[in-house]
Formats: sequence, C-alpha cells, structure tokens
Amino acid sequence: MIQRFLKYLDQYRKYTVLAIFCIVAETMFELIIPLIMADIVDVGVASGNKAYILQKGVLMVFCALISLILGAGSAKFAAICGQGLGAEIRKAEYRKLQSFSFANTDHFSTSSLVTRLTSDVTTIQNSVSTGMRPAFRAPVMMLTSLIFSFMINWKLALVFLVAAPTLGFLLFEIVLHVRPLYGKMQTAIDLVNRIVRENLTAVRVVKSYVRGDYEIEKFTEVNDNLRTASEKAFRIAVLNMPAMQFVMYATILCILWLGGNLIFAGSMQVGELTGFLSYVLQVLNSLMMISNVFLMLTRSMASGKRILEVLDEKIEITEDKVRDLSVERGDITFDHVYFKYNPDAEEYVLSDISLKIKGGQTVGIIGGTGSAKSTLVQLIPRLYDISEGRLLIDGKPVDEYPLRHLRDAVAMVLQKNTLFSGTVRDNLRWGKEDATQEEIEEACRAACVDEFIDRLDHGYDTELGQGGVNVSGGQKQRLCIARALLKKPKVLILDDSTSAVDTATEAKIREGLLRSMPDATKIIIAQRITSVLHADQIVILQDGRINAVGTHESLLSSNPIYQEIYQSQQEGADL
Repeated sequence: MIQRFLKYLDQYRKYTVLAIFCIVAETMFELIIPLIMADIVDVGVASGNKAYILQKGVLMVFCALISLILGAGSAKFAAICGQGLGAEIRKAEYRKLQSFSFANTDHFSTSSLVTRLTSDVTTIQNSVSTGMRPAFRAPVMMLTSLIFSFMINWKLALVFLVAAPTLGFLLFEIVLHVRPLYGKMQTAIDLVNRIVRENLTAVRVVKSYVRGDYEIEKFTEVNDNLRTASEKAFRIAVLNMPAMQFVMYATILCILWLGGNLIFAGSMQVGELTGFLSYVLQVLNSLMMISNVFLMLTRSMASGKRILEVLDEKIEITEDKVRDLSVERGDITFDHVYFKYNPDAEEYVLSDISLKIKGGQTVGIIGGTGSAKSTLVQLIPRLYDISEGRLLIDGKPVDEYPLRHLRDAVAMVLQKNTLFSGTVRDNLRWGKEDATQEEIEEACRAACVDEFIDRLDHGYDTELGQGGVNVSGGQKQRLCIARALLKKPKVLILDDSTSAVDTATEAKIREGLLRSMPDATKIIIAQRITSVLHADQIVILQDGRINAVGTHESLLSSNPIYQEIYQSQQEGADL
C-alpha cells in the first residue's frame, strides 16, 4: 500500500531528497552538541580553562544555528511533499470518479466518496508533512546516540537492551488494538457527512414539514457515534505517551543509580555521565518519535485502504470493443434487450425490449411510475450497459462507439435538472464551450428561455446559486433544454423535462425543437399524453416490458392502458 502511494511523490522527488538531507544533517549537528558539552565539563571546567570553555561554547552555538536552519528547511520541504502528495492523490481519485459509470457510483455513498476525497487524503498528507521529520530523524538519532553511548561507557549502555524491547512490545500492543478503530472512525465520519448533506440538500422540505427537531436528533445520533468511535481510538492511542514515559523514567533511574556507583568507584567522570544522560534522552525521545510515526502510519493505512477501494474499483463500462465510429443518422434499435442493475439480482428491470427508432423520428415513452422509462433511455448513451441482447445505433453495437463521441452525440435532459454555480451563460456553454451569443440566443428561443431571461437581474450574466436555487423549476428545466440543444445532438432525450412548465409553453418548446433540430432523433418521456400526442410513435412501458407501440390514434382506439391514462387526464383537465 505504501509503495503505491509513494509513486504520487515522483514529481516532488527533489523536495523529498532535500527534506531527508536537512533532517539527517540537522540530527547529526544536534548529536555533536552533547559531546562538546561533555568536553566543556571534563576539560574546561575541571581545569578552569576559560578560553577552552569559550571556544567550545562558540562551537556549540554554531552547531545549534546550523541545526536551526536545517530544521526550518526540513519543515518547508516536508510540507511541500505532504501537500503535493495530497493534491496528486485527490487528482487521481477524482479522475477515477469521472470514469465511473452509474453502476460504479452506486457501490459507494456520495458522503463516503466526499470523505475519501477530503478527510482520508488529508490524513495521509498530514502524516507525510508532520511524520517525515520524526520518521527519518528518529532512526539516525537513535543509532548515533547508541554508538556514542557505548563509546562513553558500554557497560552502562547495556540498559538499552532491556528498555528498547519493553517499549517495542508496548507499542506493538497499542498499534494492534488501535488500527481497526481508525477504520471505524472514518466510517463514522461518512455517516455524519451523509446526514449533513441530506439536510442541506433538502432544507426546504425539512422547513416545510417542520422536521428540524427530528433532523437534530438524527445528527446527534451519528455525531455521538463519531465521538464514541474517536474516543475509543484515541483512548488507546494516548497510552503511547504514558508507556514511553514509564520506560524513559525507569531507564533514567537505572542509569543514575548505576552511573553514580561507577563515579564513586572512579570508573566514570561526572561529565561523561552528563553526556551519557543526554544521549539516553535522545535515544528514548527517538523511540517515542518512532512510536508516534507508527500511530500516524496506522491511521494513514486505514485511510489509504479506503482510498484504494475507489482507485481499484473496476470500471464496469469499458471501451474494449471501440472502433472509429461516429453517429450519423441517429437510428436506434433495441433487439431483445434485458437489463438489471445488479448482476446477482433475480429479476430484470427491463425484459425483452425490442424497438426500432428511425433517425429524425419523435418517439414518446409513457408508463406508470416504476415502469423503467428512465432506465431504458439511459442505456442509449451507455450510462449503464445492457445485460443481454443488442442495442444498436445506426446499425452498429453501442459499445463499439467511443464513449466521448457517443455521449456528445446523445444529449439528455434528465428528470432531475442540475445547474452549476456560475452565470447563466456559463451553464449554457456546458452544451458547447465555444458557443457564440447568436447560438446561445437561438437555443434559448427554441427552449422558451427568452421569455424570462430579460427578467433576470443581469440577463445571461446572472449568477446562479448552487443548483440554480434562484430560478424556478420551470425556468431550470428550460435552461437545461437550451443547454442540450447547444450540443446539436443526433439524439435528444427529454426525460420528463417539461413537467414543471404549462401546456402552452410545452407546445412552444416542442415547436422550437422541430424547428431547430428537424433531423435529430427525439425521445420524450412524459407523464402527460399531451407531451407525446404528436409523436411519430408512442411506446407504452409496463413493469419493464413494452406493452404496445403505435400512434396516438391507434393506441387510443385499441390499447386499454393508453385509454385509461388518456381518460384520467381528460377528466382531470375538465375538473
């Protein structure tokens, strides 16, 4: 796992090397200081040589200053590495998300994907920014301090042979128990993000139903779960410091007792014991830094595992069979098509769909709620892949078209309309990035956007709030239709996208579509028969199967389902 993430540091290799160099060099200069201090005590102070004390004192100050400069450099370069690593991981993860099909996205909750892009990546980048220094400093400091300690007095240094294994065992036990708790903590963050996202997205519903107290209770529950999971994890993690201090103070007491006996016996000088204690503290501090690095690494691995689940997600819609094809006419053929969202599901969502749509035709699709109307049209641009049968466009299998070209040739105005932050013009240019003002106005006339655009504060330069909250539902639908028309698609799919406009405006939009794109294949999903009344053919879906196909007149005279829908809507209109 670690090796996979390190590849994202490739373009920051220079800063990584500089950070490691500064850390090691800083450590070496710091380790020289106790030796100088021992000389000052044993030679300068013992002999009363002030010149020697001053000379060694200046050398200590010089080593300290160099160490300070190197420390600042290591902090700077480590921060660059950490932030760069985080940026590259986020970029890779977001790029992978863009290649997800709807089926892939269904494997994760939106809140979990947000957490994996933010909190989990931040955990890893902070581990590098703050963990690089102790990770490289501690081993160098520990080994060097051990060598110097054995050089000063090898008998006294044997204490480390007991202290180091004891601390290592305690650290192992802590890491072993805390690792699974970090994973649970990140999952708890997913749930908090989900509740917050749902509440903010549906804030109008919450207010209108006066369910604020209920939402507060839901949030309190998941927030308490996060607090409990965090407390369990950190309750074990904080044992690292007491364990370290226990070993450290026990070691110091042993060394003072043994060292004092050696001084009384004349086998050791006071300056040597002073220098030895300095190295003891550095060894123990090194062990403490290593234990903290292991804890950071443990938490990072829990987050890294979650990120790799996204990066390793197998893309269900591939381009293995792609040829150099382009959509020319917009003929669409469903040949005994079956589809289900989950391959392991027992029943098909769509069953035995056989339908021929000629290029330039207008086709209406109606049916009851849950009859899989939206699912049917989402197969055309390969938002999902069919399970069985064949789906052809211009006589070629749909999976032989390059995805980019296919989805550029098929424009969809989905049932749930989405506008992005930015101006009206920015949103319209999603259909065509380099669209001229004339092209924008032409598309807006066809979609009846021109009826309200002048009433907006700044016309096409009006800033839309997130999701287009400052325009009505009908205005939002018309903007989305205009955006789709700017693509000049070969196939236009309107998935119940005129439900929020009145019948008169809908008729104008229908006329605008025929006028602006007469040769395009138009598929209209609707609940109202008036929306598909003039279609070349109307498809009735029932329980994921085609019940009947025909014109308005033929279906009205022969199909009971169509007759029932028509009569119910006529009665509603009369009322």
